[in-house]
Amino acid sequence: MSDGFKRDYQVIEELGRGRFGIVFRCISRSSGGNYAVKIIDKRRISAGDSLDAECLVNETKILHLLYPHPHILALHNLYEDESHLHMVLDLCSSSDLHRRITLQIFSEAEAARIMSQLMHAVAHCHRHGVAHRDIKPDNILFDEWDSVKLADFGSAEMFKQGEESMTGVVGTPYYVAPEVLAGKDYGEKVDVWSAGVVLYVMLAGFPPFHGESVVEIFHAVLRANLRFPSRVFHSVSPSAKDLLRKMLCKDVSRRISAEQVLRHPWITNYVENMAETELG
Repeated sequence: MSDGFKRDYQVIEELGRGRFGIVFRCISRSSGGNYAVKIIDKRRISAGDSLDAECLVNETKILHLLYPHPHILALHNLYEDESHLHMVLDLCSSSDLHRRITLQIFSEAEAARIMSQLMHAVAHCHRHGVAHRDIKPDNILFDEWDSVKLADFGSAEMFKQGEESMTGVVGTPYYVAPEVLAGKDYGEKVDVWSAGVVLYVMLAGFPPFHGESVVEIFHAVLRANLRFPSRVFHSVSPSAKDLLRKMLCKDVSRRISAEQVLRHPWITNYVENMAETELG
């Protein structure tokens, strides 16, 4: 561990392991606050794909650019020595959305709460010219107050406003937008599509476009034949289905933006109901 990190933080326990590093819970020696630290072995990255090193550098730059936002995982400190990189991040000790989805179908109120917070994060990214490009339940974390934190900007890319200037197939099969798979240049609305898939999964318990293999999933995404099976969606409101149709629209010019998602009645009604509940 770097001397600077050891001076400022005390490691408490291991939280998880990834391809290139280990995540620990740590405590700030000055404030006593709890954080997560991602300790990355730079030697393992340099021995592997140079793209991984580029993604790591890109992620730290983008997290600095987007800081602060209540629904984006914050990078609080960065320490580096010859062999390791220490990224001090928000601690999200609650289960991620992927784990929650495996346990339950969400009520519309709870799905709207999560979607509202997620889309505030996405809209903030887009205003700063950043596309996340890998929105999925695994990257939607929750802090100790059960507030959404969008994480993992390793696939994120800067884009020019009003231009479809990004290329490359990135993302996760069930959640990737059709224009990404089509091999065309694309814009930030790929994130709206992915978030739409997340919303569908929260309400249905399964993805809208699926198959027995990755190839079959990709074909289903490219067809983009959106259906609402009555056995699952009979109790889902017309407003929720309308939002899903507008987010999961194959025609990018007709797909709504992140800001428009936040203005959709299904989201605004939830926000208004929450405000009334809090006022008593």
